[in-house]
Amino acid sequence: MSPSFWQILIVAAIVLIVFGPKRIPEIGKSLGKAIRGFKKGISADEEIDVTNTADKTTEQIKDQGKS
Repeated sequence: MSPSFWQILIVAAIVLIVFGPKRIPEIGKSLGKAIRGFKKGISADEEIDVTNTADKTTEQIKDQGKS
């Protein structure tokens, strides 16, 4: 059972009322960036080494505790 034209129109009107015409393009842009980032993360063949970053963060936390 697929939605009819009127059902789609009613849902679109409710979305327009709730979010407003200025907010809808922002939501679409954010969603597009998220999807591109997700695809890029999945297709990356490289492994990311986070050990150096974790060591630096630990050192920064220790330094902040001393002061």
